[in-house]
Amino acid sequence: MEIGLLPAMPTYSGGLGILAGDTLRAAADMGVPMAAVTLLHRKGYFRQHIDADGHQSDSPAIWSPEEFLEPLPPRVSVAIEGRHVLIRPWHRTVRGVTGKEVEVYYLDTALAENTTWDQGLTDYLYGGDSRYRLCQEVVLGMGGVAILRALGYHNIQTYHMNEGHSALLTLALLGEELEGQGLADISEAEIGAVRKRCVFTTHTPVAAGHDRFPLGLVTEVLGPEAVEPLARVDALSQNSLDMTYLALFFSRFVNGVAMRHRETAQAMYPGSTVSAITNGVHASTWTSRPYQELYDRHIPEWRYDNHYLRYAAGISLDEIWSTHGKTKKALLAEVERRTEVRLDPNAFTIGFARRATPYKRHDLFFSDEDRLRRIVDRVGPVQLVYGGKAHPRDEGGKAMIKRIIDASRSLGDAVKVVFLEEYDVGLGQFLTSGVDLWLNNPQRPLEASGTSGMKAALNGVPSLSILDGWWVEGWVEGVTGWAIGDESSIPAPAEAEARSLYDKLEYVVLPLYYTRPMGYAGVMRSAIALNGSFFNTHRMVRQYMANAYNLDGK
Repeated sequence: MEIGLLPAMPTYSGGLGILAGDTLRAAADMGVPMAAVTLLHRKGYFRQHIDADGHQSDSPAIWSPEEFLEPLPPRVSVAIEGRHVLIRPWHRTVRGVTGKEVEVYYLDTALAENTTWDQGLTDYLYGGDSRYRLCQEVVLGMGGVAILRALGYHNIQTYHMNEGHSALLTLALLGEELEGQGLADISEAEIGAVRKRCVFTTHTPVAAGHDRFPLGLVTEVLGPEAVEPLARVDALSQNSLDMTYLALFFSRFVNGVAMRHRETAQAMYPGSTVSAITNGVHASTWTSRPYQELYDRHIPEWRYDNHYLRYAAGISLDEIWSTHGKTKKALLAEVERRTEVRLDPNAFTIGFARRATPYKRHDLFFSDEDRLRRIVDRVGPVQLVYGGKAHPRDEGGKAMIKRIIDASRSLGDAVKVVFLEEYDVGLGQFLTSGVDLWLNNPQRPLEASGTSGMKAALNGVPSLSILDGWWVEGWVEGVTGWAIGDESSIPAPAEAEARSLYDKLEYVVLPLYYTRPMGYAGVMRSAIALNGSFFNTHRMVRQYMANAYNLDGK
């Protein structure tokens, strides 16, 4: 549903879209024969505005596809509510480090032949009501297959569905197998043929991330002839269409996005076999210019094979520390440019930037402001840089942003806090490379993977994090970073986790930073060598090729 390639193309909302873009970059680097399909989102996700009192408002993120994409001539149609809705593709090429390419196709319904309402179906990412979303998913799944055929893709080995948003492609494939006989004639042979061609990645253990549509709406949008086959494949439950179950049923391979997430997903879907391929990030995209230059001098192979970052263990601590000084200076300059707030380059700087929704708990850090003041007085200055958008309908996420703004006023100069609006790829590159510590404290077990800390690790920024998602695998206490709380998958009270966060800062992290900077640089170097070399999309795509796509011939 979303792919993030450029800040100026607001066709993504957060980690899922950025992961998709990073996956395509890695596939291009590695010459994987892959193409991607998404929606155009003419009015994007939204532009975020934070007023002086911390209230978020939003406006359309209007952009010009003509500046970044090439329109292609094919036109296809899909049936929506009995109407024929025309779709055209736009195109962009992702070019890898060796010059190999991956094509990305953006589906657009803004054609004069369509009704005004249908023209708007590819306007907003995660906008509108259930009818709008289901119609969008018809365009994405069924229209996506039709566009690929019109563009000459007739021999596709594997269709990879990221989340259930595209699961209606399985009905399009069924229609092809039936050669126009109608979905009512579905048999085990056709089901098996579709299943052989599909794989599915589930990205979230949060119920709101899984689309469910009322049966009446499904009948109106898809037509009554589609309801019987959906019921037959157990995609209908509690009088609704569950897109995740539809994708699960028709996939030969299913995976979660971290080892811990596999356990959570397996418990959610006990009738399916769930594997694990832990997410990664595209190293050369998320590594800052100073660190790119450092790696180019010492380990030039890293751009072609990110595993070579393992050899960062041989880079001197002085070089690690001085390189980080450059990235921190760049971040603080960007903060001042955006906000006119001048932060202290010598103060310990913590970064926190995620999609703002309650389970990610941006505001946990401010649970005890008196304790924070005592920590700063005893050990040394601390300042924080925040970012993240709350969905326009996520009132809990908006309230969390306001609490951060309120806390920044309450703490004043004791603990300086800056919240940067309009968090996107460009700002993320500044933040994940320029802070001294990456903070992540989601409510367990709701963090499927998380990738922001992986981006930080590529820039020598260690994490202080709840042991959930990827951090369960990347955490080596005092070596790659530090844990908040214990290793249990059972949620602890928020008060206990806040105390653990404060204790770790006061007694471990800040004393190391202020009294033994080269010791802190050692943790930074280990974060690169151990985490940066593994939690990248080069490794991730290789695992998809071997385990999901089977492109290595096994």
